[in-house]
Amino acid sequence: MAQIGKINELTVVKEVDFGLYLDGGKEGEILLPKRYVSDECKIGQKVKVFLYFDSQDRIVATTELPRVSVGEVAFLKVKQVNRTGAFLEWGVPKDLLVPYAEQRIPMEEGRSYCVYVYRDNSGRIAASSKLSLFLTEDNDFHFKRGQEVALMVCSRSKLGYTAVIEGSHLGLIHNSELLQPLRMGQKLKGYIKSVRDDGKINLTLQKQGEEGIEEIEERILAFLSSNGGISDLTDYSSPEAIFEQYRISKARYKKALSRLYKARKILIDAEQIRLA
Repeated sequence: MAQIGKINELTVVKEVDFGLYLDGGKEGEILLPKRYVSDECKIGQKVKVFLYFDSQDRIVATTELPRVSVGEVAFLKVKQVNRTGAFLEWGVPKDLLVPYAEQRIPMEEGRSYCVYVYRDNSGRIAASSKLSLFLTEDNDFHFKRGQEVALMVCSRSKLGYTAVIEGSHLGLIHNSELLQPLRMGQKLKGYIKSVRDDGKINLTLQKQGEEGIEEIEERILAFLSSNGGISDLTDYSSPEAIFEQYRISKARYKKALSRLYKARKILIDAEQIRLA
């Protein structure tokens, strides 16, 4: 069955001067305009296309795949603002509308925002920057403490940064967890730090617990092995220097060094550490 606002594989059923018609099931035959038709496209073959509504609200296909589909979140740039709302560039000839009622803050031309793409009550494709209306902030037993997850930074508050978790949930990276400034739309790896009693999810950018420290130890030993057994990053080094090399906090680096020293795997002095 053809899904509007998503990528489909549809069969070519008719060839005309201005393109091909694809089998859209209950949606009927859907036009793939001639500018998207390759010489290899023949009747009976399947074609990967994205389905959307053109300016006359007709379903049309394109082989130019968008940056985001219905049910997904993306960081998109505003191309134009008018009386209807803001229009975003998303890789499809017809720009994506964010109605004024769906703007968390008023959108400005030339700026980019995290938005959720959906189909409105009339079936048209639209977007909203009010992510909490579409993504849950409650864990609902979906994630476990310590689980590695894909994140997209979507907004900032006094408490920290809100991030989209695996495209389906919202969580908070507290200011105390930050090792560097984050930017809107940034994609990065994170971990579930905890789930509060009210179901809200706290995030961290560092692997927690014993397993996390062991991983840091392995990285330190690997770095020493590849650098003649010596490193000038000691427990006196700056947090910035440690983060630049290992992307971890100074506290966790010092803990890993201490464990390696107690295990007699490294030697530490004021200016360098060495493989034992």
